[in-house]
Amino acid sequence: MKRSEINLALKKMEACIREHHFELPPFCSFTPEEWKEKGHEYDEIRDNMLGWDITDYGLGNFKEVGFSLITLRNGNLKNPKYTKTYAEKLLYLEEGQMATMHFHWNKMEDIINRGGGNVLIQVYNSDENEGFADTEVEVHKDGCATKVPAGTKVRLRPGESITVYPYMYHDFHVEEGTGAVLLGEVSMCNDDEHDNRFYEPMGRFPEIQEDEPPYRLLCNEYPAAKD
Repeated sequence: MKRSEINLALKKMEACIREHHFELPPFCSFTPEEWKEKGHEYDEIRDNMLGWDITDYGLGNFKEVGFSLITLRNGNLKNPKYTKTYAEKLLYLEEGQMATMHFHWNKMEDIINRGGGNVLIQVYNSDENEGFADTEVEVHKDGCATKVPAGTKVRLRPGESITVYPYMYHDFHVEEGTGAVLLGEVSMCNDDEHDNRFYEPMGRFPEIQEDEPPYRLLCNEYPAAKD
């Protein structure tokens, strides 16, 4: 992705967050220049990759496959210094964008429609070979448990949520004609390096072409702490 595309995507997400009156923590407004002056007091942000993020799954087609997100809080299963057992994210998808089919071996999460359009989440159980099982999926949506056929697209309107359990395949995209959507994710600790099982092999971070200065640093771009 071009840096200009990333900058535009982050600014669109900021505008959506303001529209829905969600307040961000101070570190989300740090400029690249300010990050150069931050010391070890912000190690939790660096070590746990909090902050702004972009994924195009390494496919180079962000307008259709990918989304913008912010990790607001997270523990770290690899570092005993950080004892939080939970994580929280915001995700922003425009019409035409989608997140690809995947499950988590360990993480349980709630996906919450915080505002905007409707999101459609397609669900499958995983079989013993980590393929799609042709079995009914038990869906927990805002405290209501139902069973739906494999491959059902569960609609979340603003305010609604779904619980996604380990080994439950899911993707999501915006329902056509309803507008961009702001999603929340409340979960167990997030470990993108070891706990994503994509149905088709995918990457994670985009390759960046630097055609303009960064508006915000992404969570994998922070400079080392200033001594």
